Amino acid sequence: MAGNGFTVIGVKGYGSSIVEAALEWAGLRYAIEQVDPKDLGPGSPRFAGINPLGQVPTLLLPDGTAMTESAAIILHLADIAPEAGLAPPTDDPARQAFLRWLVFLVASIYPTFTYGDDPSRFVSSEEAQRELRRATNNQRKDLWQFVEANIAPSPWLLGPGFSALDIYVTAMNHWRPGRSWFATNCPKLHGIATAALELPKLKPVWERNGFTG
Repeated sequence: MAGNGFTVIGVKGYGSSIVEAALEWAGLRYAIEQVDPKDLGPGSPRFAGINPLGQVPTLLLPDGTAMTESAAIILHLADIAPEAGLAPPTDDPARQAFLRWLVFLVASIYPTFTYGDDPSRFVSSEEAQRELRRATNNQRKDLWQFVEANIAPSPWLLGPGFSALDIYVTAMNHWRPGRSWFATNCPKLHGIATAALELPKLKPVWERNGFTG
């Protein structure tokens, strides 16, 4: 761990990029430990004692405590650096929408990757694996179009205020179904990602994770 800062255990381009960007935006001191994707999963020696599921992001706090689950990490960072605006304050009318979409992203959209990225973990036949991949890809598109239809027009997901939701959207724009699909089918979400990619403070994070316009 770097001094009294945080350490993000992650993989380039994965969900750990969201936590990296949140730390950067909040101006919090952190280091990055990249792990090989092959070393993820239950039983991984690197995650023994800190994250039995072997998932990223895993965040080591300054006191050495391990924290998992990106939404929980984001809320924690918002609590310790409220001036950064990662989340609207509790008395802000936008707080309700923030919590709604944060949970929606991690509870509804994220699982389509959990099941679709490696269908062989859940079904055995090749035909069933292809169908699970196809079904989760289609479900993800439907969910993104639901978000598109129910968010503020601009410039950010909550309207005028940048938040951690825009960090999620930017990273996830680069995952299946990809930037071209978002540009055609979800122009508001594509616009959020495009604008966030140009934020000088976050450019090093996006470039490090292979996220481009």
